[in-house]
Amino acid sequence: MVREFWIMTETTSRVLSLLNLLQAHRQWSGTELAERLGVTGRTLRRDIERLRELGYRVEATRGSAGGYRLEAGAALPPLLLSDDEAVVMAIGLRLAAAQGLVDGEMTTLSALAKFEQVLPSSLRQRVNALAASVQTNSFSSRTAAVSPDLLGQLALACRDHERIRFRYIAGDGEETDRTVQPHSLVARDRVWFFVCWDLRRTDWRTFRVDRMSAFFGTRVHFEPQQLPGADAAAFVADAFSAIWRGRYNAELVLAMPLAQALEHFGTWGKNAVALDAGHTLWPIGGDSLESMFSALAWVPAGVDYEIRGSEEFALFVTEAGQRMRRAVTPTASGATS
Repeated sequence: MVREFWIMTETTSRVLSLLNLLQAHRQWSGTELAERLGVTGRTLRRDIERLRELGYRVEATRGSAGGYRLEAGAALPPLLLSDDEAVVMAIGLRLAAAQGLVDGEMTTLSALAKFEQVLPSSLRQRVNALAASVQTNSFSSRTAAVSPDLLGQLALACRDHERIRFRYIAGDGEETDRTVQPHSLVARDRVWFFVCWDLRRTDWRTFRVDRMSAFFGTRVHFEPQQLPGADAAAFVADAFSAIWRGRYNAELVLAMPLAQALEHFGTWGKNAVALDAGHTLWPIGGDSLESMFSALAWVPAGVDYEIRGSEEFALFVTEAGQRMRRAVTPTASGATS
């Protein structure tokens, strides 16, 4: 009896280890799985059948590129969760990921990727419907709306090194179709950015997830390339720095401490420096005087500031300010007593 219990315990532990491996990576060859678990191919096949009996849909493909992969089934596998509990958990993970958490965003994405992978279609529809109507007060006014479902799909593609296609709308309105090799997702200033290798441009690119649509997974896998820079977060930061290095440049001296300025401007305040305890130097730039002028609207109400720039920009700001003042000055016929 003791030996039978020990064998059953060992088998259960091994099957759970197998499940963890299938959740950690999209596809495994039979040889890799057997080596990881320290079992024979025959024992591996029996353990796969045990998972299938528990409700996990494990797909097996033959050939040199074949192997085992965990697919979403017709019913939620036994996770000691009811359908209602699973829906609540999925919505919670989606909301947490979509907010762009400063700490732990990749942990949230990892959990979201595992959960979305096995979520049945019927429950996914409930999650999509409910998540669209759920709001939270912790969202920033500058938060970019992003599809949680798309975020989960991108997390899977990054984890599994799967080539994908999508449609992208750039800041100037240009719409293009892209085929890329995903690398990672980066949360920055309440915005999700997608870092990938663009096959058509043959270069690394950063895309805003809220501007992506028409996602399509190709199931074509690739060997990941080395990303320039220290990591994906640094790569995105460098991309933002390049945006500011435009044709026109100026500096704003703000009557606010550096810490307060960084909290307010987020990513756009990366290059700000402290002049003293109460003043911050904030460099701005752009490809036009209009884009430079729009940065002034970001200065918080009630904060005094000084503009240090070219005579051309100073004249543009002066004339624009005069036009705006005339626009809000009540006329004789519209004035009230």
